Amino acid sequence: MLKLFRPAPPIDRLPDEQIDSEYKKLRLQVFLGIFIGYAAYYLIRKNFSLAMPYLIEEGFTKSELGFALSAISISYGISKFVMAIFSDRSNPRMFLPAGLILSALISLLMGVVPYFTSSVTIMFVMLFLNGWFQGMGWPPSGRVLVHWFSVRERGGKTAIWNVAHNVGGGLMAPLAVAGAAMFTGLSGTIGSGYEGVFILPALVAIVFAFITYFLIRDTPQSVGLPPIEEYRNDYPTKTKKTFETEFSTKEILFKYVLNNKWVWAIAVANIFVYFVRYGVLDWAPTYLSEEKGFDMNKSSVAYFLYEWAGIPGTLLCGWLSDKLFKGRRGPAGFVFMLGVLIAVLVYWFNPAGNSLVDMICLIAIGFLIYGPVMLIGLQALDFVPKKAAGTAAGLTGLFGYLGGTVSANALMGVIVDASGWDAGFMLLTASCVVAALVFALTWNVRGQEVVKNH
Repeated sequence: MLKLFRPAPPIDRLPDEQIDSEYKKLRLQVFLGIFIGYAAYYLIRKNFSLAMPYLIEEGFTKSELGFALSAISISYGISKFVMAIFSDRSNPRMFLPAGLILSALISLLMGVVPYFTSSVTIMFVMLFLNGWFQGMGWPPSGRVLVHWFSVRERGGKTAIWNVAHNVGGGLMAPLAVAGAAMFTGLSGTIGSGYEGVFILPALVAIVFAFITYFLIRDTPQSVGLPPIEEYRNDYPTKTKKTFETEFSTKEILFKYVLNNKWVWAIAVANIFVYFVRYGVLDWAPTYLSEEKGFDMNKSSVAYFLYEWAGIPGTLLCGWLSDKLFKGRRGPAGFVFMLGVLIAVLVYWFNPAGNSLVDMICLIAIGFLIYGPVMLIGLQALDFVPKKAAGTAAGLTGLFGYLGGTVSANALMGVIVDASGWDAGFMLLTASCVVAALVFALTWNVRGQEVVKNH
């Protein structure tokens, strides 16, 4: 079984006259593959949030559902790190679609079989499994990015690829609403409607998994092309000899990742960025329903706008960090987190009935929060050699999901149940401030210089 995931071996190099045209074609092809594939992961990652208002009507408390929801973040955080170690030594063409299909099967079971949503414990287990398979998406995408795009172009390409989760997350909401209408009452509960929230997005994700498989290739050498550094004449080190060196798992962990202070800094920042990202996103349907009088359709529109607003925001953030701040990611992260802070405060204090203001606030938060999310992933790729890139990204993801998203899911549910929504928003406000301060610590750091001097 493990042989299926081994890196594709290099083959004889193509004739020189074919290299340029083949490189251009395959670079676009593999980029589309990881973009479509990663977007499809988000069709089946956060469905449970839209099902929560229905489940509350069935008698579950916010604390219980927050506990169940935390499972996906716990397992995803661990899996992203574990799977990253494997993905650095695996073929993304097999790795990414396999995780997507397995995750989709879990979502299908939650929609089709009533037993799998019958108790908090069972939902926790199912969401834990879903999160584990979700961890097979980011690391192989990172492997593709560092092997097919050189250091000087990686910032822009990573920013464009990073909006895949906004595309997928945004499309999830209307797909889930359509699914709820199509499969209402499937479990036998008259008018429940939440089953289709899981079913339709999962079916679409499986289709995309096969498309992804046909698009992705492993390394350029596996299809007869030279390494990207040679093709672009863009070497990350002065020696030009170590960029294709394979490292052992021990070297990746202890030489290039765990002893890198800047990787640790962005890992800590990720805790607070993810707490804000998911503290707003995951609880938006419930908060808007309870406090602002939104119905399911209106909440899904807000959810959609939040996600898709991140697309131009991410691209702007990447552009600013490259052009205005000359490759320094810290200043852009600091500025964007201050903007998130302002939008969260307005969202919190806006009185019920002003739905347009709530929509604008969610659009603003979505526009601003995904830039810092992208920057942390980009810094993780830049701060280490490319053969260790997946593991560095996995470590930041581990911190973000275990420290940030689990708190946003479970802690927010407990705090809001015990002390109300004001207490939850106090946590969100504090997290904005801390994230901005940690970004400020990396103000003058350029990731490419870290690699050269490591």
